[in-house]
Amino acid sequence: MIKEAKTGQKERKFKQAIELIMVFKDIDVKKGFAINETVQLPKTMAQPASVCVVASGDLGLKAKGAKADRVVDGAELNQVGANKRESRKLINGYDFFLSDTQLMATVGKTLGQFMGPRGKMPTPVAFNAPIDSILERFRSSIRVRLRNSLSLACKIGDETMTDNDLAANASTVISMVEKKLPGGDKNIKKIMVKTTMGKLVKQPQVEKK
Repeated sequence: MIKEAKTGQKERKFKQAIELIMVFKDIDVKKGFAINETVQLPKTMAQPASVCVVASGDLGLKAKGAKADRVVDGAELNQVGANKRESRKLINGYDFFLSDTQLMATVGKTLGQFMGPRGKMPTPVAFNAPIDSILERFRSSIRVRLRNSLSLACKIGDETMTDNDLAANASTVISMVEKKLPGGDKNIKKIMVKTTMGKLVKQPQVEKK
């Protein structure tokens, strides 16, 4: 499927992402079933995920030293939180958020109303946590989210990656989703793959026993 999605494409002036789409069945999303998971991919994407760290003091300094995409301290957090436009801009600008445990309550108070609906509430980090390795893990991760819908889509890489690496990333996501579904793979109606501007490539129909 990945090979078919990548071949026969028109040349674009940008690097196209490879997207995995999953459609489900026999799930009642109206009863609150949802998925909001951070999945670490086995094969690194050319464009790593962006991570913003909310921290002051030593943890903030360590995060800057580890080249976090952005570090927001307590004072800036309150300043951004007082401006709805700036709050949305911050939240939409990064894939993941980490926060010093001591600032989690402030994050909830200032940005929670915007972060919650987007599934972007920060992962708490202790002041003595190994921020370098935590950042590395999140940079190679994606967010997989299903809410009020019978389908989800997520990026598993880009067209410069090998078919095998893309397949490994897709398999990791599918495996995680299967474990979250009440009926496992029986709840998966179909799986599709596409490039950013390409056509959907559907999974060949296989009868399940």
